[in-house]
Amino acid sequence: MATIAQMRPASLQPSVHTFDVAIVGGGIVGLTLACALRDSGLSAVVIEAQTPAQTAARQRAYAFSPMSARIFQSLGLWEQVEPKITHFQRVRMSDADCPQVVNFRTQDVPTTPGGAVYYGAEHPVLMQALQAGLRQANAIDCWYETRLQHIQTGAETAELVVERAGQLQRIRAQLLVGADGARSQVRAHGNIETLGWQYWQSCITTVLQPEKSHQNTAYEKFWPSGPFAILPISNNRCQIVWTVPHAEAKALLALPREQFMTELKRRYGSEMGDITMLSEPLMFPVRLMQSQAYVRPRLALIGDAAHCCHPVGGQGLNMGIRDAMALAQVLKRSSGRDLGDLKLLKRYERWRRTENWIILGLTDTLNRTFSNQIWLLQGLRRSGFWLMDHAPWLKRLALRIMTGFFGRYPVR
Repeated sequence: MATIAQMRPASLQPSVHTFDVAIVGGGIVGLTLACALRDSGLSAVVIEAQTPAQTAARQRAYAFSPMSARIFQSLGLWEQVEPKITHFQRVRMSDADCPQVVNFRTQDVPTTPGGAVYYGAEHPVLMQALQAGLRQANAIDCWYETRLQHIQTGAETAELVVERAGQLQRIRAQLLVGADGARSQVRAHGNIETLGWQYWQSCITTVLQPEKSHQNTAYEKFWPSGPFAILPISNNRCQIVWTVPHAEAKALLALPREQFMTELKRRYGSEMGDITMLSEPLMFPVRLMQSQAYVRPRLALIGDAAHCCHPVGGQGLNMGIRDAMALAQVLKRSSGRDLGDLKLLKRYERWRRTENWIILGLTDTLNRTFSNQIWLLQGLRRSGFWLMDHAPWLKRLALRIMTGFFGRYPVR
């Protein structure tokens, strides 16, 4: 980021734009926070470098949790989203080719919108609903094609300098929220260190069309090289989330299409007949990250700016949505207090950081326990599968954690 001294004084002459909250990042998590503040009496601005169309165009699907569905329902967005997403009637978890399978069904989950274990939601569907929900919000501004140039936090306000339509403009707010991803500028400004590591694995994603109906059934297959997830989405398509060691991922993507599909089918199985690839496979590294603090005076982090987790279980986006709703609840209940007050913001940090540690630890343990060929661990995990399948209370406990129905709920 440029410093104030590097900018032309003339470009800083326009009047200051004042808001209660400035949100850096116009993705799903940032817009969820903005939507949650619509009826709060607070003013907010969302700062996003891309256009609305660009932010919504990402071709990716998510495992969308029942708690995230409840949050969208509470925000008045569910009616727009529900017809366009897939309701998982069953999630099947297995250890490689072991015949022992754990089935999670709708009756194992607390009452959810539309009755589902989980949902398969595509990025454009969620983004379009959020963007539409903000169009009539008089106190919420969305500044697209706006680049953050400078941050300064003081005793009374946070001040930002942004470049918008070729002009430098100032924003002043009581609170600055970083929803700007794993490489967060806001986190860097707060000098907030992170804990974590890069995994030895990379993740390959692609969209497939099976010959037979996917029957709204999701699969999480644990192979020695890493988890292989099949997420059913609309129009009888499936998104694949395939985790393997870095070298293997690079080798797979270098294969001719026919050979790549042969390797994929070995893990996919024959339940849905033949499969056709609909999108080019993409690869990204996998990491675990937890910020040592979620808040500083006048500053808060949500979503990937605060934490990143292994893709097993599809927890990343759902954690961020719960962050956004929890922070909104804290701000709305502030009773006129300074929104940047550290004591107030610590309420949010205590709420979410501990709960996120639980999810980070669970996903890390799942990956390390299953992504190996150690015979002792293999015996233990398969015994665990048998126990979970025969102990309904244990299955329900695991599912409550993975679906967001544990700890303190951001909505009821």
